[in-house]
Amino acid sequence: MPGPAALPIGERDHMPLWTGLHCTALHCPDDQQQRLAATAGQGRAGQGFVMDPEFGVGSNMAPPKRRESWRSTLLLAYQSLGVVYGDLSISPLYVYKSTFAEDITHSESNEEIFGALSFVFWTLTLIPLLKYVTIVLRADDNGEGGTFALYSLICRHANVSLLPNRQLADQELSTYKLHHHHTPSEDDDAPRSSRVKDWLEKHRALHTALLVMVMIGTCMVIGDGVLTPAISVFSAVSGLELSLSKDQHEYAVIPITCAILVFLFALQHYGTHRVGFLFAPIVLSWLLCMSAIGLYNIIYWNPQVYQALNPCYMIRFLKKTKKSGWMSLGGILLCMTGNFFLSTRFASEIRSNVCGSWPLLLQRNPGNSLTLHFTLAFTSLVYPSLILGYMGQAAYLSKHHNLDASYQIGFYIAVPESVRWPVLVLAILASVVGSQAIISGTFSIINQSQSLSCFPRVKVVHTSDKIHGQIYIPEVNWILMILCVAVTVGFRNTKHMGNASGLAVITVMLVTTCLMSLVIMLCWDRSPLLALAFLLFFGSMEALYFSASLIKFLEGAWLPILLSLILLAVMFVWHHTTIKKYEYDMHNKVTLEWLLALGDKLGMVRVPGIGLVYTDLTSGVPANFSRFVTNLPAFHRVLVLVCVKSVPVPHVLPEERYLVGRVGPPGHCSYRCIVRYGYRDVHQDVDSFETELVQSLATFIKLDALFRCGDDANGGESSSYERENALTVIGSNPLRRHLDLVAGGGHEEEEEEDAAAGSVNGIELVPPASKIKIKQVRFAVVESRRRRPRPGVDESVLQELRELCEAREAGTAFILGHSHVQTKPGSSLLKRLAVGVGYNFLRRNCRGPDVVLRVPPASLLEVGMVYVL
Repeated sequence: MPGPAALPIGERDHMPLWTGLHCTALHCPDDQQQRLAATAGQGRAGQGFVMDPEFGVGSNMAPPKRRESWRSTLLLAYQSLGVVYGDLSISPLYVYKSTFAEDITHSESNEEIFGALSFVFWTLTLIPLLKYVTIVLRADDNGEGGTFALYSLICRHANVSLLPNRQLADQELSTYKLHHHHTPSEDDDAPRSSRVKDWLEKHRALHTALLVMVMIGTCMVIGDGVLTPAISVFSAVSGLELSLSKDQHEYAVIPITCAILVFLFALQHYGTHRVGFLFAPIVLSWLLCMSAIGLYNIIYWNPQVYQALNPCYMIRFLKKTKKSGWMSLGGILLCMTGNFFLSTRFASEIRSNVCGSWPLLLQRNPGNSLTLHFTLAFTSLVYPSLILGYMGQAAYLSKHHNLDASYQIGFYIAVPESVRWPVLVLAILASVVGSQAIISGTFSIINQSQSLSCFPRVKVVHTSDKIHGQIYIPEVNWILMILCVAVTVGFRNTKHMGNASGLAVITVMLVTTCLMSLVIMLCWDRSPLLALAFLLFFGSMEALYFSASLIKFLEGAWLPILLSLILLAVMFVWHHTTIKKYEYDMHNKVTLEWLLALGDKLGMVRVPGIGLVYTDLTSGVPANFSRFVTNLPAFHRVLVLVCVKSVPVPHVLPEERYLVGRVGPPGHCSYRCIVRYGYRDVHQDVDSFETELVQSLATFIKLDALFRCGDDANGGESSSYERENALTVIGSNPLRRHLDLVAGGGHEEEEEEDAAAGSVNGIELVPPASKIKIKQVRFAVVESRRRRPRPGVDESVLQELRELCEAREAGTAFILGHSHVQTKPGSSLLKRLAVGVGYNFLRRNCRGPDVVLRVPPASLLEVGMVYVL
């Protein structure tokens, strides 16, 4: 089997480390080949490494298959109540009040209230239960959900992505799994799905349309992050209206609502890990309370209310109310509020809110296995409680007709007066939990958008060191708070808030339906007819609700449209300009020959230290580096071209994060490192990043030397130019152990010495933890008299490693481009406004790349770059 240098460039670029290790084993003794093959095969990206939760390092052992106990199943189902179903469970507070606001009246015949109940029942049954819990939750992206998660799934199965920096090596990631739920046979409709896929891939306009549709869904989710907390807390607090006069309650409800919202947003930077354990008990108590009150009202007021579940009542409702009944559907659809967050939060939000030992349960239940717990919680508790709550309100209203629709028709009027105050307090607590879930979901989807270059850079703060996924975005948090308070003060009633929230909710559901139809065809390999049936069945129902919401444009529905248009313009301008900048960099990159010739130029100096040149390019030398050395004829002794990129997967395992290659011959000490993050990954702090980067370089140097030894043993010649693009996945500790096994000739005693000394091949990579008192890790050459020469590690390799150690001790400089964008002369007015004005305004007012990459200001060098687009 040839070494990596003997392969064509297209195959060498993306060859994972396990291939290289297997090639090296051909030049080792037989016993080493067997041991190496046994371990390297488990390092294949298709299977990946299993993270050891105790030590935080990779393990190449296959995960043991454990049968999940009923106790852990019930525990996770219980925990999902607070972080997944919190906002859905509080919808009975405002559904009937929004429905009977002005469009229809509650008459003696009860046809209106029974028709509304029938609509609520069948809407909850068909969309949340059948569509989301049964179907959409199965389309998760390694446990993540939302519009961008569905989009990333589609992009992995079809070449429709507009994101730059794509590489074939990304497909070797362990989390880059493909959702083939169905194995096509010769007699099914697989060729039709293939034709649809080819049609989508062929037309670039469809790629843009797909991304715009995803952006619209994302914008509406963010807009609902403004509207749902406002209407939830306002509806909960408005229970005071029954104890106050109609004139007085307006002066009490609005200030209290605003105070609760300000308090809620002010606490976001502390995270939810300290109080997350309270979410599930609060929502559980609320659901049980609502069920008990509903059951009491059914038995006491109207036991025959169950007859309204007959769908014939929907027809009677529409026949009697006509256009007014159709318009009132905008209030009924609020019973689905929060359903799209079932797919947005999914497993990630449970992980970010659990406490104690519960994360250990989640480590054994990633991705699809959590669908069981969500389904169990919804079908056994949430769904029955909601139905009982709505039926109880309808039973009470069916016997009480002399009510003011805008004042008294609501949840609290059906609550017995003796328990009204405790229910009020519990409802406020439940509304806060539901609002917290919406806010967390908004942070999550903005973080996804930013990672995929579809949102300006914002500061993402991880509020917990122990629980992954708890994030806080300061700028977004305060903007959401201001908008929530403005909506509460501006609308001042449930009607307008409900109209606005309803349009945002139903738009996201329509986008999810369209994306799911593509997932069914492209990802699940199902028949296009089945995808079309899914689209028509659910899309027709949602289109009916969408039309009822859109007709109320002047009565509050204008707000989510306005917010979405602003956000869509921001996201599209940012994404479009980012793509154009990448194309500009690709066109203006310099050649490898130019870089190699710099060392021979008179006056060019190699200064001590490591220079990390950040670029978006995965090949070639970026133009900002050529501009740097043109103005300052010097660069660092060790030069690393670093590309920090996001891949369309939620997480990248640490042992698969670094792709390392050489730029030029070994003596030039120039490397390329591609650092890959998923859209839910935490960017490392600068100290751990520097340490892991240098360790990865040292591992690559030794691995590359073994490849060269293998080439020499075969009598082959490998050109440094041929090896320039050969990138290798550099993993964590297990891969370094594999490398020591190959280089050490199987001497276990020497391996133990190295482990004790914390060194590999004479280079100390990580000193003992007890001796470290500062964050910075130093690298030093260790001379061991007992160490015998190891095959494959010659003096040139040790010299290169010494230079790396000396450069590390001399310090590290981070070289970033400071960009300014201009439009070409003769560009259209729209382009000049969008790119020249809009993008530069966003760039100046958002976080810089040094903040996102966590670069220390003292080590930062910025190179001015003007992009003419």
